[in-house]
Amino acid sequence: MASDDRWLERLRLELTWFSGQAALRSRGAGAILRFAHVRPRRRGAFQPLREHEISPQFLDRAIRALKRWNYDIIGMDEVCRRAVTLPETRRFVALTFDGALKDFIAFAYPVLARHAVPFTIYVPTAFPDGVGEAWWLGLEQVIARESRISLMMGEKEQRFTVTDNAEKQALFAFLEGWLRSLPPADLSAAIADLCTRYRIDLAALSREASMNWEDLARLAADPLVTIGSATVNYPVLANMKDTGALREMTMGKAVAESAFHREIRHLAFPFGDRSSFRRSHVVMAEEAGFASAVSTISGIVDAEGRTNLRALPRISWDGRVRSLRMLRALVSGVAFAPVKPTGGATSQI
Repeated sequence: MASDDRWLERLRLELTWFSGQAALRSRGAGAILRFAHVRPRRRGAFQPLREHEISPQFLDRAIRALKRWNYDIIGMDEVCRRAVTLPETRRFVALTFDGALKDFIAFAYPVLARHAVPFTIYVPTAFPDGVGEAWWLGLEQVIARESRISLMMGEKEQRFTVTDNAEKQALFAFLEGWLRSLPPADLSAAIADLCTRYRIDLAALSREASMNWEDLARLAADPLVTIGSATVNYPVLANMKDTGALREMTMGKAVAESAFHREIRHLAFPFGDRSSFRRSHVVMAEEAGFASAVSTISGIVDAEGRTNLRALPRISWDGRVRSLRMLRALVSGVAFAPVKPTGGATSQI
């Protein structure tokens, strides 16, 4: 069913392009693009996280296309300015990258530096310290290696048999959803139990996947780079008490400011979809001193204060799709229904 929905969405966007709407009826001030993992395409049928990946070649093609389409490629400080002023003649695109992953230095940064474009990278500060848990990578490795899997779900041990790629994909989706529904302490205990059973060193896996402070210092020295925060541990804020969620925001900001010796003005809500944060977290982001906070809720940014700066939408690029036509339809804004502001503040969530 999900694959059918994706096919229909792709068809709708392709039709939008061919109908000429993308060129004729662009709306909004601009768009924020969200990328997670940039690396060469890998072989293997079981790749449940592929939708979060793009290749360095596609990143290069996308930047070339955005320049050709006469978009201004800007940083998040400029996004905040344009979101509250009168519309400008040219629309903008901001490039943002989540997770501070190690592959970013090897594959994404050379492309971005060659094009000399600004971008923002959001850092969960536990990961460069080597203590963050990339639990989704541990889950992926267990399911990739095993055909019989057992784990504790609540107070009951559950057993699964997965013999082909479709079954493995389905199990990953099921267990990822279950893990994301747990409070942070319960999630950590559950993934530790699973990885211990199948001899997966989650700590080493997480360290290998993440940039260290030396990598990040190299980026911070580049004037085109904006460093943002993605909290400390990258938790699902909606599963936490308000005091814990606010602490994640304020501590992530404080640690990054201490490391980079600069003000950290921009936040990315971990995961960032509608189920992962609440309206109260939007208010907390302002209380914590952030000028902006981005989600992964699709949409475009309007001018004149019509989009809440602490609930900014982003277009997450699906790595299984490599159509520049679809990208142009998305950044044009015609793919999204206009949002009617309600009090100007929280209409995006």
